[in-house]
Amino acid sequence: MTEPLTTDTARGSARPRIATVGVHILDTLGAPVDHLPSGQNSLRLQEIRVAPAGTAAGVAVDLALLGADVSTFGAVGNDEIGAFLLSSLRGHGIDTAGVVHLDGVQTSASILLVRPNGDRPALHVKGANGIATWDDLGPPDLEGFAGVHIGGLDAMSALDRPRSLEVMRAARASGAVVSLDFQSSAQWLEADLLELLPGADYFMPNLEQAVGLVGDGTPEEVAGRLLEHGPRAVVVTCGEHGAVYRDADRVVHQPAFRVEVVDTTGCGDSFCATFLLSTVRGDSVEDSLRRASGAAALVASGLGSDGLLEDWDQLERFVRDAPVLIP
Repeated sequence: MTEPLTTDTARGSARPRIATVGVHILDTLGAPVDHLPSGQNSLRLQEIRVAPAGTAAGVAVDLALLGADVSTFGAVGNDEIGAFLLSSLRGHGIDTAGVVHLDGVQTSASILLVRPNGDRPALHVKGANGIATWDDLGPPDLEGFAGVHIGGLDAMSALDRPRSLEVMRAARASGAVVSLDFQSSAQWLEADLLELLPGADYFMPNLEQAVGLVGDGTPEEVAGRLLEHGPRAVVVTCGEHGAVYRDADRVVHQPAFRVEVVDTTGCGDSFCATFLLSTVRGDSVEDSLRRASGAAALVASGLGSDGLLEDWDQLERFVRDAPVLIP
């Protein structure tokens, strides 16, 4: 049986140091949106919210809420959106010194129209994420971190893949547990992204992304095919059908918690954040999966990338007491 991945710096630490590297977005969300008004008519909403998002910034917020000591690395524009985004991240106690400002481009931003069933059609400006290079980013110094999450290298198309793999391998060589996920939906993923998987301890795509990379199959089958590309383990998230973990020795299934879904924005980010944090704390695969699934359920229960997720103690109570699991 494969032992859980841990590091000496993380074991027993109340606040393990974790870095996130990748996509930073400012989301503006409105809910519920059941139709778009015609002409210049208006639609009255129950809630509008602005929140940090993306596979680095969103993950960083969730990690900070859960008690990690977080630094984040990426790029924003020299604009008011970027200033607000970084201020919000710092308000969560996140070190943003590794986020660079790029001239002549706006900060990446989205407008999300959240439907009553939780779906969220998006209007998006790629902005700084689309032009940032590794020369712009440093590359980041990832020494001394117990965990490193690499998020959205597919959306950061100017980051060349060989150097990205070097960054991931250097983080692992320094003792960090490295997790990887992608930002894009399946139709935007490229097959050469598979070249990044050997740099990851845990690759955590959703099922649509996994199928887009290696073809149709059950979650267990696509996880197995992804495993052949070099990560130590694969976790495929499957929405209301939970998640499937697979490594060289075993397959573990985690059902989803039953909640009333408000907004699915950030569910994958919260899953990745919680699984990584639980893992570097020395928890078993089963416990890490259960907490990650619980965090995703809490995020789905509210508006924005952090939803109703509050802190580690709240998460522990939820996964202990939540009544019904979706089979």
